[in-house]
Amino acid sequence: MLNALSNLARPMLLAFEPEVAHELTLRGLELGVYPRPPSAPARSLEVALWGMAFPNPLGIAAGFDKDARVPDAVLGLGCGFAEIGTTTPKAQPGNPAPRVFRLPSEGAVINRLGFNNAGHAAALERLRARPRRGIVGINIGANKDSADRIADYVAGLDAFYDVASYFTVNISSPNTPGLRDLQSPEALEALLSRIMAARDAKIAEGHPSRPIVVKLAPDIADGDVAEIAAALMAHRVDGIAVSNTTIARPGVSGQTAAEAGGLSGRPLFHRATVMLARVFRATEGRVPLIGIGGIDSGEAALAKIEAGAMLLQLYTGLIYEGPGLIARIHAHLAKACADRGVASIGQLTGTRADEWAARPLD
Repeated sequence: MLNALSNLARPMLLAFEPEVAHELTLRGLELGVYPRPPSAPARSLEVALWGMAFPNPLGIAAGFDKDARVPDAVLGLGCGFAEIGTTTPKAQPGNPAPRVFRLPSEGAVINRLGFNNAGHAAALERLRARPRRGIVGINIGANKDSADRIADYVAGLDAFYDVASYFTVNISSPNTPGLRDLQSPEALEALLSRIMAARDAKIAEGHPSRPIVVKLAPDIADGDVAEIAAALMAHRVDGIAVSNTTIARPGVSGQTAAEAGGLSGRPLFHRATVMLARVFRATEGRVPLIGIGGIDSGEAALAKIEAGAMLLQLYTGLIYEGPGLIARIHAHLAKACADRGVASIGQLTGTRADEWAARPLD
């Protein structure tokens, strides 16, 4: 019944302005009005990573649940993990509206939201109130007006340490001026030194180690990939998320395509997957990768894994395909495991990385 209602609701939601539709979706999830998966994912989709057992590799990307309103509903939809944020120390409204633009014929969205969120305190209150179950990561960022952006990331780690399954350090959004500068080797060295020192201090106090994932942009110059990967490995980050939205406009045109902001969805798939494979190759497969960007089918999800991903995140695909996409991806990945005679989806990670890495970005 709920699956049928979801299919009926999707065209109605697309008739609303994007941010209104998003708010209505969150409210429905808060009320428990969402379809549950018809069955548990196949055992072949389980992923053992960072000392945790992910029931399957699929999650919803940051930006969907900025304020920790629906992590349990995301898990209830059939995702193997949830990620809240991006959250910043202080609440901030983000950039002026209109700031989200759909490109339905391309299966894409352009946004320039700018880390709009209610701040650490609001998200932390909700996370402390929920039962501690499932894998829930915290995506941390910096306030637009911060005098010390690295301190904002450290503050995020400190604030959420006891409720986070892992942290994602978001230095790749194109919508906060200067944020992507933190991806430069010199700035990355300063950022990671302070983040890792903050985690070490927590461990010294008797807290468990929390995995640190760094989220990169798909627009990194090819010549910088190896140096950035080397810096991340030198600091022993636990994972790399590839990628965020792109400022490029591959495969889109027209007035809406000219809007400023980051492009997500199907047109991002190729660029993000090539970058994923190049990071996999640069790290020699020694750092777990989260593949993000343009996943709107089982085939796209499998390609991300073959290019080097151990975990996956999607968002824009759900806008156009609905929550049934999650079960379809599960089924496709399970069939791929069966067809190729492997016991675990992890055995397919990176099997086509060299092929993808050799392709041009666009």
